[in-house]
Amino acid sequence: MQIEFYKYQGTGNDFVMIDNRTNFFPKEDIQLIEQLCDRRFGIGADGLILLENDSDTDFRMVYYNSDGNESSMCGNGGRCLVAFANQLGVINNQAIFMATDGLHHASVGNDAIVSLQMIDVDDIQKKDSYTFLNTGSPHHVQIVEDLKNYNVKDNGASIRYGELYGEKGSNVNFVKKIDEDTFSVRTYERGVEDETLACGTGVTAVAIAMNAIGETDKTSINLNVEGGKLNVSFDKLGDHFTNVFLTGPAKFVFKGTIEI
Repeated sequence: MQIEFYKYQGTGNDFVMIDNRTNFFPKEDIQLIEQLCDRRFGIGADGLILLENDSDTDFRMVYYNSDGNESSMCGNGGRCLVAFANQLGVINNQAIFMATDGLHHASVGNDAIVSLQMIDVDDIQKKDSYTFLNTGSPHHVQIVEDLKNYNVKDNGASIRYGELYGEKGSNVNFVKKIDEDTFSVRTYERGVEDETLACGTGVTAVAIAMNAIGETDKTSINLNVEGGKLNVSFDKLGDHFTNVFLTGPAKFVFKGTIEI
């Protein structure tokens, strides 16, 4: 069977997009999804996303990591899916869609900029050397001195697979403060099992964590990632973070067909 796919990227976080509104895609075939995401033997991507019908919203997002397993929320993937839905004519610059962590609102602006509302956050675990929170996916956030030369893959894997987070593990973000409203971030993603050029739920976690632990009092924070720049804004009510928005580019790369 030949399938049509679209390739999108958001600050270098790249995804295979498939319009599955007719439910033709073999969703349970983990090996197939892993192969499609393989950068040598497939299309190549950090993840695969299905756009599906939803009875109550514009569409449903189904996200798979590059290891072939269905996963928790992906912020950059969500932004790219909104851009994909816009390209298909499913939406017209505004979207309400369902994902694994619930309902999301989003908008498409000029120059392929997509703004995505993330979940509210009120459970933030502040430790001496790190912060842990869930922004749709679990995230460990840790400040380091020499971020540029930091071994993200090895140190990230040791935390992700360590005793701290058990069998399920966690995504791991290493952070350096640039100024009061800007931080640089490098992320090790579980399911990819490597550093990615950007992670949407990761930079969202970093922005909220940096505010929560007093590294900044800003509520609009710029995040430098390996693949570009993102912005996270929110309202803070005590220890409750609401109206959280992840904003940045979500760009169409190419489309094609592949035999499966």
